[in-house]
Amino acid sequence: MRIFLILLIMSSANFFAQKTLTPDNVKIESKYIKDETSNSIWYIENGTHKKEIGKITTEVKKVDKTTLLIKTSVKMNMSPDIPWVDSTLVKISDFQPVYHSSYNSARDMQLKFGKNKVTGYYLDKKTQKKDNINESVSTEYFDSNSYPGLLRFLPLKEHYSTEMPIFDYNPAAKKGVVKAYIEDVNKGELNGRKVWIVKTTDDIQDRKTIVTYYLDTSTREVLKQEIDSNGRKMVMESVK
Repeated sequence: MRIFLILLIMSSANFFAQKTLTPDNVKIESKYIKDETSNSIWYIENGTHKKEIGKITTEVKKVDKTTLLIKTSVKMNMSPDIPWVDSTLVKISDFQPVYHSSYNSARDMQLKFGKNKVTGYYLDKKTQKKDNINESVSTEYFDSNSYPGLLRFLPLKEHYSTEMPIFDYNPAAKKGVVKAYIEDVNKGELNGRKVWIVKTTDDIQDRKTIVTYYLDTSTREVLKQEIDSNGRKMVMESVK
């Protein structure tokens, strides 16, 4: 009887466990993918006080029948003339990464993604040190810049959780494939609209940063993001 119970518990755990999500097995709800431009305000919160620190514009565009562009431009209030611009190309069918570029006042970076290799460069503008990137990869993966966009197009359900390999390059932190995690998904309401509340984290910051997304259930529009990191809280709120 005891052995039967142990086997039952083990089989139940396996039944409810989520597979690791990769481009090889991901299911994309493509009906939500369309050309769009959205804007949001970036705030930092301190108790009940909220201070605007920047503005964000996100563009999603089908480049052709197979490729999707996700482009984010950030203008910080302290330096509005020097935007941060990140552009990512992925395959529409499975979000397999193709290309990623990132330009800001601190560094420039370009990555070209292959099945088993990532190439490109990373330029630190302060030191003028340029790293040539040539990283071997032995697993399927997403780009660390595109997986937040992927969340919008997954077949979400309550209490869904999974992990996914992502490629990230940061000489001051981690290089190569690490993991991102969807920790929980719940239904909720925000300003009278029904939303999916998606809680995520990743290994880039050793799971110390929690990002929560509020996605409109009917359009998958990102209405709000909350970032909690080491006692510091930031919020991005969608504006028309």
